[in-house]
Amino acid sequence: MPIALLALTAGAFGIGTTEFVIMGLLQQVAADLQVSVDDAGLLISGYALGVTVGAPLLTIATRALPQKLVLLGLMAIFTLGNLACALAPDYGWLMAARVVTALAHGTFFGVGSIVATGLVPVERRASAIAIMFTGLTAATLLGVPAGAWLGLHLGWRATFWAVVVIGLLAFAIIALFVPAAAAPRIRPAPLREELAVLLRPQVLLGLAITVMGFAGVFAVYTYVQPLLIDVTGVSAETVSAILLLFGVGLAAGNIGGGRLADRAPAKAVPATLAALALVFAAMPLAIGTPWAAALFFGVLGVAAFATVAPLQLRVLEAASGTGQTLASSLNIAAFNLGNALGAAAGSLTLSQGHGLRTLGTVALLFTLAGLALAWAGRARRGPAACETAA
Repeated sequence: MPIALLALTAGAFGIGTTEFVIMGLLQQVAADLQVSVDDAGLLISGYALGVTVGAPLLTIATRALPQKLVLLGLMAIFTLGNLACALAPDYGWLMAARVVTALAHGTFFGVGSIVATGLVPVERRASAIAIMFTGLTAATLLGVPAGAWLGLHLGWRATFWAVVVIGLLAFAIIALFVPAAAAPRIRPAPLREELAVLLRPQVLLGLAITVMGFAGVFAVYTYVQPLLIDVTGVSAETVSAILLLFGVGLAAGNIGGGRLADRAPAKAVPATLAALALVFAAMPLAIGTPWAAALFFGVLGVAAFATVAPLQLRVLEAASGTGQTLASSLNIAAFNLGNALGAAAGSLTLSQGHGLRTLGTVALLFTLAGLALAWAGRARRGPAACETAA
């Protein structure tokens, strides 16, 4: 495995930690900043919207720069943004700092995906993407439970200080191990040619599948702490252990999804979304007892991240050519638009007086919508195209 690919994974770990760690701190942040839990949940939506805006803008702005320099600049923005989070005096400041931090996210994973696929043979592209995204799974496996534990004992600000340290370390690792020629600098195509990728129906459909298919994950995961404490009845300390199980599931699902996409790319997206829908359908039966809830969140981790590499590869293949880097970043933005949509739908559901148990139904509806779009996409491409892709 190329060491440069592991360096990209380290950067993904840092960015993933700051994205996900707030879930384990939601009640502490709400209490300290004197806002409701559903308002605190919007900090996830704010971050995700920052990714959605930042991904295309920064990708276009940096398209003529060496890709290693771009990755280092993005890690610097990430680190400074987390410093601002740690120092935030109120809710508005924290929201603004989260949005600024998020600006780096989409372009990092978009550029990183292109660099990763260039480091391996063509038949292992999805696995290379999955390895880089293992940084996200490691962030959930280690960063979120550790951040929740740190926030419980030392306050939520201590968690963001720890993320600043992670950002500095990730910057150094990328600087040392990603060679300047990891992805050769080429003259960028005219902007109109890159933007033309947005006129391709299969690219737009792929982005829509990502948004709808992944939104359900954050309709539930955003509120994992109140779900486990208020519905399942576990202690605050037990939440960290269940988050650890979720992270183990993410790691397994991420690698499995990458291998499935390498072997059967046309079938991987609908298959993984169907599995995710089945998991959400089982949620009402699963969250009533601690053992069942722990099993549910572990399986949810597997199903959720099994979709990531197939969804990313689908868009890359649909955008092959001059617009691939932009499309790659846009699909990361689509993941985060789904995150924002799911978290906001959860917040709206709770603010309207519906219970936490209702979030499973909201998540299921989103996932079924993504699955319907995926089947529509297979039909539109035609049987021959699907067989070729498979």
